[in-house]
Amino acid sequence: MSETGSTEARAPQPPSYLARRLSACRSSIRKKALDGHLVTGRADQYYLTGFDGEDGAALILPRRVWLLTDGRFAEEAERRCPWASTLVREGALSEALARLVRRHRLARIGFEPAALTVGTHATFRKAIHPARLVASPRIVEPLRVLKDAQEIAQLRRAIEVAESAFRAVTRRVRPGMTERELAADLQHEMIRRGATGASFPIIVAVGSHSSLPHAVPGDRKIRSGSAVLIDWGAVVGHYRSDLTRMLFVHRIPPRFERFYNCVREAQETAIRMIAPGVRMCDVDSAARDSLRQAGLDDRFTHSLGHGLGLDIHEPPRLGPRVTDRLEAGMVVTVEPGVYWPGVGGVRIEDDVLVTEAGCKVLSGLSKDLDTMVV
Repeated sequence: MSETGSTEARAPQPPSYLARRLSACRSSIRKKALDGHLVTGRADQYYLTGFDGEDGAALILPRRVWLLTDGRFAEEAERRCPWASTLVREGALSEALARLVRRHRLARIGFEPAALTVGTHATFRKAIHPARLVASPRIVEPLRVLKDAQEIAQLRRAIEVAESAFRAVTRRVRPGMTERELAADLQHEMIRRGATGASFPIIVAVGSHSSLPHAVPGDRKIRSGSAVLIDWGAVVGHYRSDLTRMLFVHRIPPRFERFYNCVREAQETAIRMIAPGVRMCDVDSAARDSLRQAGLDDRFTHSLGHGLGLDIHEPPRLGPRVTDRLEAGMVVTVEPGVYWPGVGGVRIEDDVLVTEAGCKVLSGLSKDLDTMVV
């Protein structure tokens, strides 16, 4: 194994936004009486250090950060995190971890249980004995729930790229195009505009296929009079947007017009509810109550929304049984939908920031029904 990185006395400092995150992380480590925290989840590692190598882990100590990786990512670690120490392993990750545990005389090391398999945990535990691994699921997750200014700026950019690509693609929608072709065109346009990829496999569902909330694009062809559900997002700077819009080719089928108007009213009702201190289940209920008045609440088959950021689905969640309260800095999707097997479905989704005064819809694509006709 080889070590790189400057000594503490002459090491450069991390960017201020990373320094704030590390400080908050270390505060939680102290409260839990841990000697350090092992970060194995790739998104958590990027959040705390800015390093996104596919191999490795980060060990957060009171006055030092170690990046454990292999030779493929040694240069990247040095370039992205010159302020951190890097241990380039030649053997197993467990051996590298054990070396640092002995070097720093660590006794209790926290870890995120959701990011470590049972087998890897057993290997680590054996390698570092008599030091202990302590399950600590509430160290990084609560920090990531509240987005800082850096993250909000990245999310805005991811939304802008997704929306710009959507506008370009919708101008090319024609009868005869397949779901698969439209999804590929949209992904290509996002990459052209600066995305590293799609936030998730893009959903394009034509006609009755749209009754499946997570429909997989296939060879179904768009026709005149088709209703088309598109759920997509862009990854920009590691952050992910998530949007859904409907398109109607040449004309709007009458039943879809009713569905659309009801779903839009439900979404707007829910968004008006969003503010610090409001229970997440109450926001979900606002959308369901709106759909209930239209006799469509039984066709709304999923939760109202979820948090997003480095992952496409992350806390918090706007669901019927979630009694946690919203806080300023959270970013959530609001995506009511109605689904009728054999007929189709309608969903409208926007990304919303909870602010001190209420909320701000970050996405800006029109939802006027007339603009949905192509």
